[in-house]
Amino acid sequence: MQRLLLGIDRLSTVIGQVFAWSVVVLTFAVVYEVVARYAFRAPTSWAYDVSYMLYGTLFMMAGAYTLSRNGHVRGDFLYRNFRPTLQAKFDLVLYLLFFFPGIIAFMISGWTFAMQSYGQHERSMFSPTGPVIWPFKFLIPIVGFLLLLQGLVEVVRCIRCIREGEWPQRLSDVEELEQQILAAAAEHDPEELARELAAGHIPGEHAGDETSGR
Repeated sequence: MQRLLLGIDRLSTVIGQVFAWSVVVLTFAVVYEVVARYAFRAPTSWAYDVSYMLYGTLFMMAGAYTLSRNGHVRGDFLYRNFRPTLQAKFDLVLYLLFFFPGIIAFMISGWTFAMQSYGQHERSMFSPTGPVIWPFKFLIPIVGFLLLLQGLVEVVRCIRCIREGEWPQRLSDVEELEQQILAAAAEHDPEELARELAAGHIPGEHAGDETSGR
């Protein structure tokens, strides 16, 4: 089960990291538009459409990745002082009452919205070139599915935490642990490091390692 959870974390991470390159293209488009407009008095007819589509793509496709890293904003001035089991109970209730109904509605309405756009061969009305925008709108149900998938992973983590009393590892925790081991390998004698790992000791764990998942 843990392998499956980390596999979905990895899927969300790969998708988020791939679409993170959108910010590079977005930066290039904005800089090109500013230079063309103010230095050469020749504004483009496509920069506005490209910029909002790229920003929307970046914002949406990073959603599941952020959820996998537990990175969404939360009012945790009380939550962070709760025991892991109480945190998990709160999260589980909120996922069931708010997250899943909202995501399912998001997917259904997004699919309808995208299909209507495709059927009309909708074009942007914000620029003379009027690029087609239905491919951009099909990202809505795709993002909904990715969030739904990652949300199911988070529910399983909540249930496991309630049963076991501590949060299971996330992919980010595993990556952090691997980095600690690599750093320790560079500083310690290989035989000594192997003995520590065999004894169940994590090198550097007393230097502030927190892999509780929250």
